Amino acid sequence: MNDRVEHLQMVQSIITRMAQNSFLLKGWTITLMAGIFAIAATSTTGSLVAIAFVPATGFWFLDAYYLRQERLFRLLYERVRDAPDVDFSMKTSPDRAAGTGWWAVVFSITLVIFYGLALLTVALVWIGISIAG
Repeated sequence: MNDRVEHLQMVQSIITRMAQNSFLLKGWTITLMAGIFAIAATSTTGSLVAIAFVPATGFWFLDAYYLRQERLFRLLYERVRDAPDVDFSMKTSPDRAAGTGWWAVVFSITLVIFYGLALLTVALVWIGISIAG
């Protein structure tokens, strides 16, 4: 029983780390977009705002990677919890359950709302600067 608890703690620490990485990526997305908007506000051309599409899109896919890993490790946690013996395996590859596919995670509701709004904001600021300029 003690080995099972130790294995579950190992898996849980990875799940926590993946969730923290996802949280940090969202913070970096907002920070970089704000920085790019601030630089673009002092620029005479509005096309500088378009650069914000690159980190927002890149962070979306990186965040999807961490969310997918988190989901796979949650499935591993369930498998370890229900397993008759403890082997300390950290392999997640056999876990191909619904919701863990790459595109299912990229277009999960939480990522679509956050990064969709971020990209929509970039588009609206770009249009607003283009019209005003």
